[in-house]
Amino acid sequence: MPERVLIVDDEAPIREVLELSVADLGYAVQTAAHGEAALAACETFGPGIVLTDIKMPGMDGIELLKRIKAAWPDIEVIMVSGHGDMELAIKSLQLEAMDFITKPVRDELLVNALKRASEKIAMRRQLREHTQNLERIVKEKSARLVELERQLAVGQVVEGLSTAMRSLAAAFEEGPSYFNELPCFISIHNRYLEIVAANQLCKTRLGDLVGHHSWEAYADRAGSGNACPVWQTIETGKAQRSRERLRDKDGQEIPVIVHTAPILNQDGQVELVVELSVDVSEVNRLQEELRAAREKWQRLFDAVPATIAVVDREFRIVDANRRFRQDFGETRGGEACRCHDLFGHRDHPCEACPVAETFEDGLSHESETVVATRSGAQRHVLIQTAPVRNEAGEIDQVMEIATDITQIRQLQDHLASLGLMLGSMSHGVKGLLTSLDGGVYKVEAGLRRENDAKVREGWGIVRDKIARIRKMVLDILYYAKSREPERVRVDAAAFARDLAEVAGAKAASRGVQCIVDIAPGAGQIAMDETAMHSALVNFLENAVDACAEAAHQQQVPPAEKAVRLHVADVDGQLAFEIVDNGVGMDQHTREKMFTLFFSSKGSRGTGLGLFISNQIVAQHGGRILVESEPDHGSRIVITLPRGGSAGERA
Repeated sequence: MPERVLIVDDEAPIREVLELSVADLGYAVQTAAHGEAALAACETFGPGIVLTDIKMPGMDGIELLKRIKAAWPDIEVIMVSGHGDMELAIKSLQLEAMDFITKPVRDELLVNALKRASEKIAMRRQLREHTQNLERIVKEKSARLVELERQLAVGQVVEGLSTAMRSLAAAFEEGPSYFNELPCFISIHNRYLEIVAANQLCKTRLGDLVGHHSWEAYADRAGSGNACPVWQTIETGKAQRSRERLRDKDGQEIPVIVHTAPILNQDGQVELVVELSVDVSEVNRLQEELRAAREKWQRLFDAVPATIAVVDREFRIVDANRRFRQDFGETRGGEACRCHDLFGHRDHPCEACPVAETFEDGLSHESETVVATRSGAQRHVLIQTAPVRNEAGEIDQVMEIATDITQIRQLQDHLASLGLMLGSMSHGVKGLLTSLDGGVYKVEAGLRRENDAKVREGWGIVRDKIARIRKMVLDILYYAKSREPERVRVDAAAFARDLAEVAGAKAASRGVQCIVDIAPGAGQIAMDETAMHSALVNFLENAVDACAEAAHQQQVPPAEKAVRLHVADVDGQLAFEIVDNGVGMDQHTREKMFTLFFSSKGSRGTGLGLFISNQIVAQHGGRILVESEPDHGSRIVITLPRGGSAGERA
């Protein structure tokens, strides 16, 4: 059955073109001219994918996205805009939009976006089906085994009935119907080890053994000294329970659980022994089937190419598959085995936790997040949950399935952000050029009036805006185009002083000290000077911002705000150590600081700077060490190898 696609756009020509294009791709298509019509179509048409314009009169695409995700969270929404606005794109992705494409819509972008959405929907359906099948198999087998174990437990009450059986012994020989109806072998033995009575099932399956010796019914007993259960009961005066093998009238062996109970006379001596034997052939078969089903379930559980954890109401992980244990370590027992501790390194449940939502409403939920494995690797995962119910139908556990979609997200983010950045570049540059014009005007006015203060003020604005334009262009170039670094030999000390000069200007404007310490023997290093300069300035400027924020929050006296840059040789490599006494970072921020579009600065940050800086350091074969705690500042060490052959020039 083809996936259903709803197209929402206020312009009829665009709706018609998109309808023809999407229908030609094999999808079932319906259109809507505005947001209210789209919500009505979601009720009646039931689309799996919604392709909506952002700029529409009345309800715009962002509001429509919110209302669709609130009412139908499984619908995948692809946003379309003719404006290429970065803020709209980021806001759409934060509201769980599947993709963002710009007008005019290119066929290949539309095909890829619809394909990714269809694949995500299909993956969600398969996982849900797989989970439901596993639950059904385990539930059926467990219920059958419980029923048989209940039947076996009947024999355990024989000892408590021995007194009552004394008065029934005589009546037993007359063959009361209720003994014949019991699904087990029942016989009565006298103190001379003779069978004096047996129920109908015993006679049918084992033959008429009345008058025979007690041990003759067993497959491996012979003679009175064979310690059969009846003999043991007569000798000890106590009830017995054991696993035995009876022989039927065709010579076939029957595995049984035997219960015996003494019937005492008035002198307290054993007069009769009641023997009750339960055929466990079916139990053994079902136990073997259950064992095989459990093994199969465990193999499937471990073979699923996703991490699966079973979580209780305290958010403790009570079971996990092999992939989960490989990525996050062993999970059994202990407070450290809570899902929010392993996934988010938090001491409290995550916000909008899908596990908590499933416990609350009993429905499956899903969310996307970034987690860190025990090796420190970051993964973008799609988390889906399903309730696990007990025999009473109550939810006592939740199964949490996390599918690694890192590569999909990286490709999607890269393709989407390329268009967004290029589209928004003109707007950003326009604002900077306006500010630059203001600085130039002040410089010219100062020159005309021979006012040095005015010239310096205007030149400061010009230099700041040129640096920002330069950084913006370099960020876009390095993100938009992957290339090998163009390495040249650079004097490390001169390079560090230039870094301090550039970062020092911003530090001075915010009242932060910028201290440079270059150890002797810093020497030279082969690197792409322009790229690495941009990357390290980004770290320094973030440190300046952290110090200024700490002073603003009165965590650090303004006079003590400082950023220190220490450059030294460490085991033949060049290390740039940046230390600040700013606001610091928690573990969640440290783990996500190099993720695309992640920013701790709110609307003041784009989430591009550290992502690109991390790429540049990685391209040079370097490493980044981050140490930070909230309210205790940060220490970042960038270590770079000195050599390099690819692209190196003397």
